Amino acid sequence: MSLIPSFFGGRRTIFDPFSMDIWDPFHEFPLSTSLSVPRSQFSNETAAFANARIDWKETPEAHIFKADLPGLKKEEVKVEVEEGRVLQISGERSRENEEKNDQWHRMERSSGKFLRRFRLPENAKIEEVKAAMENGVLTVTVPKEEVKKPEVKAIEISN
Repeated sequence: MSLIPSFFGGRRTIFDPFSMDIWDPFHEFPLSTSLSVPRSQFSNETAAFANARIDWKETPEAHIFKADLPGLKKEEVKVEVEEGRVLQISGERSRENEEKNDQWHRMERSSGKFLRRFRLPENAKIEEVKAAMENGVLTVTVPKEEVKKPEVKAIEISN
């Protein structure tokens, strides 16, 4: 995935054909009028999708995925490889219990389910995927097949 500098600050990413995310462009759009359509449970959960930020880098030895999952324990996160070479990272962030006497002034931390899927390239060793979680950062390492160099056989030239 390549990055393009933006004239309006920050950086902008190009569409990643390997990612199969579900993106809801209106998940934070304020619709307080009577014309607003009731949102389904699924679309409410998409807000949590956006908060599962994941980087994917490729080294000569492996594909490395790093996900920021603050506040989650490793038991609350699931890493799977599905048929068709699809890496799936999912989990659920629970909503904080509310007491009757609590008065909330602001609620910005998302809760709910999240799911991210990535189609792995052909050179990925699916059987050797490893995952580790430290300080709220999940690291998934997918080793790559060694690129075999073609054997070169010298042929003697005769007269």
